[in-house]
Amino acid sequence: MKNVEIFTDGACKGNPGPGGWGAILRYGSAEKEISGGAADTTNNKMEVTAVIEALRCLKEPCKVTVYSDSTYVCNSMNKGWAKNWEAKNWIKGGKPVPNTELWKQMLELTKLHSVTFVWVKGHDGHPENERCDRLAVAQAEKYKNA
Repeated sequence: MKNVEIFTDGACKGNPGPGGWGAILRYGSAEKEISGGAADTTNNKMEVTAVIEALRCLKEPCKVTVYSDSTYVCNSMNKGWAKNWEAKNWIKGGKPVPNTELWKQMLELTKLHSVTFVWVKGHDGHPENERCDRLAVAQAEKYKNA
């Protein structure tokens, strides 16, 4: 399996509000940047979407390390929260789990690959996290002005 690194970030101008996401995929010395956004979204949706869209770019099963400054993403995957939500029919505390459709997509994509999630401190000089933040903020600004 190929070893791929994925760096992601999400941003939102207001929460909810216009938002964006950015990701960098790295295989060896090759890199690809992707980004997108939405007019009315949340920061958490953008964080999860960044990972989903990056994983969708992979054309074959890979060993993937995802670097994210989102404790929501990292804890949901590393601590088994998302799989727990799925096992309980997407109900948590008697209420529907927020962003269920995104989590369903995330779990399906992570079945195709061997994925490890690593939390990085945001806005702390991590070069790829800073680049992803710029991509995400640019998309949020684009949707803010749309």
